[in-house]
Amino acid sequence: MRIGVEAVWLAALAGTAFLPGVAYAQVSDPKPGQGAPVALPNPDPVQIAPQDETIVPDAEFEAALPKLSDDINAPLEPIKDFGKPAVTQPATPATVADQIEGFPPPAAEDPALAEPLTPLAQFKVEPVKIEGLDDEKVASIRYTTAVEGLDKVGLESRFRELSALEDGDGKAANATMVAARAREDERLAIRLMQSLGYYDGTAISTLEQSPKNSGNVRATITATPGNLYRLGQVRIVGDPTVPVGLLDRELNLNPGDPIQAERVQGAEANVSLRLPQQGYPFIKLGERDILLDEETQLGDYTLPVDLGPRASFGAIVTEGRRPVFDVDHLELLRRYKPGQIYDTRAVDDLREALIATSLFSTVAVEPVRTGQPGPEGTEVVNLLVRQNAGRPRTLAGEVGYSTGQGFRAEGSWTHRNFFPPEGALIGSAVLGTQEQGVSATFRRSNAGQRDRTFQAQAAVNHSDYAAFESYTGTLAVRWSRDSTPIWQKRWTYFYGAELVGSNEDQFNFNKGARDRGTWLIAALPGFVGYDVSDNLLNPTRGFRIKANASPETSVRGRARPYARLMLEGTVYYPASSSIVVAGRARIGSIPGIARNDLPPSRRYYAGGGGSVRGFGYQELGPRSPDGRPVGGRSLNEFAIEARYRFGNYGIVPFIDAGQVYEGLYPTGKNMRFGAGIGGRLYTNFGPLRVDVATPIARKPGESKVALYISIGQAF
Repeated sequence: MRIGVEAVWLAALAGTAFLPGVAYAQVSDPKPGQGAPVALPNPDPVQIAPQDETIVPDAEFEAALPKLSDDINAPLEPIKDFGKPAVTQPATPATVADQIEGFPPPAAEDPALAEPLTPLAQFKVEPVKIEGLDDEKVASIRYTTAVEGLDKVGLESRFRELSALEDGDGKAANATMVAARAREDERLAIRLMQSLGYYDGTAISTLEQSPKNSGNVRATITATPGNLYRLGQVRIVGDPTVPVGLLDRELNLNPGDPIQAERVQGAEANVSLRLPQQGYPFIKLGERDILLDEETQLGDYTLPVDLGPRASFGAIVTEGRRPVFDVDHLELLRRYKPGQIYDTRAVDDLREALIATSLFSTVAVEPVRTGQPGPEGTEVVNLLVRQNAGRPRTLAGEVGYSTGQGFRAEGSWTHRNFFPPEGALIGSAVLGTQEQGVSATFRRSNAGQRDRTFQAQAAVNHSDYAAFESYTGTLAVRWSRDSTPIWQKRWTYFYGAELVGSNEDQFNFNKGARDRGTWLIAALPGFVGYDVSDNLLNPTRGFRIKANASPETSVRGRARPYARLMLEGTVYYPASSSIVVAGRARIGSIPGIARNDLPPSRRYYAGGGGSVRGFGYQELGPRSPDGRPVGGRSLNEFAIEARYRFGNYGIVPFIDAGQVYEGLYPTGKNMRFGAGIGGRLYTNFGPLRVDVATPIARKPGESKVALYISIGQAF
């Protein structure tokens, strides 16, 4: 046992140096083969190393400690000087470094640290460019979206329109993003089901790789609609109406109807719309309450309604910083009589009539309570018109071009209220390749009657066409009812009188040469139109019928009475959401006079952008021996086009046909056809039109290609 211990010690002490101050003993009498004697430390007596003189005695250490308060709740002492070494000289970096061994002097402060930070708006952030990495090839995953259960209630298509997953186009940065979109779609599915009355509906989303280990994800939204909730009791809280049951009839919600959001909101909107049309301008709907019963799947509906007084029309009052009309003219524009039951449609009509004058910067019409009793137990309600004048002057211009007619530019200056009320003064000028002229017009809108316009005009004009050249002076008056882009009317008309003096050239068949003549023409033109199209400048559905009749007398040597008659119809049919098929037919006749006795400017001609495209202006019909058109007493024209629109642009292929005849009736013989294609740029003031066409079976001398540029559709 002793030998083993000695062996351990030998192993532990081999090669170890002797420590000073430690007594060692020597193991003697080694046995043969065990080597030299080994020195071992002597445990007795124990010697302790001398004490370090820098160690503070306990008594001195205790005396140096700060005195602690006996109050454990006393506040702590400030720590601002905690840990600072005592410095017997002024605290400068040098003195501190001298007195505290091992602490380097602090470095001087960098001046850049004291400068203000760069404003965030000026901070330029550029993406890190990693060489060899294409931004378009950043790691992403692709996914597909599946929807289950919503097709049973007809909501799948609506869901896909609003889906966050569908909006992501099947791409996402990672699966977490796909999961977030799926959770959003869960909430969407629930909202959609509730909008149709499925208030117990649930939706859950699942994500799985499809196929497995492919990296592609399939997101599935599974919806369970549950039971359909229906209306139970339907109750309206409000005063009784006149007639009785008016609220119930206009709300039209009945027990057993599904509780559908659109149906309920539409019913309430109908009440807000219809009651002011039947005498209740101040009606207010409260907040609906629907109490659902999960056991019966019924919901009791309650709607509070504040009817306000039943009203009848009173007077018109007005206010404004810069009023345009006085009360007398405002009363001329109204379509109701004082004392009638209030109808908000009559108020809207008055507001639209004021807007159509284009004389206001702001205008508003609203009912005002008077507290005065009216007929049939109503309260008299005045209409307050708030009006402020706008700019009365307008500069307008129009530029066009067509093959055979050349360029044509028309400009006008208008003061819409030069002679109040609504007395406009208009100056206009035409400058074109084949036409030049100036005119002055006085126009009184709402002249003594709502929507009736009186107009007087004086004009001089020079025209130089292939058929004739003329210098014309015109005096004309007209009364009319016209449509405007703001106020499109179903029935329109005009009637008036014209006195025209014209010097024109024509081919004299008796002489076999061209000569000039002067005609004095008196006319009583009239027009009536019926328009059920949906838009004045760009119709997409409906039809229009126009009829013109102008009894006239031309005097050149002797008076020759005749009549110019024209009938035109157009139709518009929406073949799809983006294609409108439009058609036009026009026939005309001039009875009572021979063609050669007619002034050339009063004859019928065909060809051009507003007639038969593909041919030059006035190019169709009979010709004189010198090859120039001579016009005729009758014509027929037909056109069909397909208007395809995409965004603000459109393409329009078309076919036109027409002919002019010397006789009284259009026979339909020798019809000429033109075909082409057009482009459209749709603007807020109407489409800009560019049409290119060519004659079919072109004859020598006719244009190969005809180009037309203008504003508005061809018809």
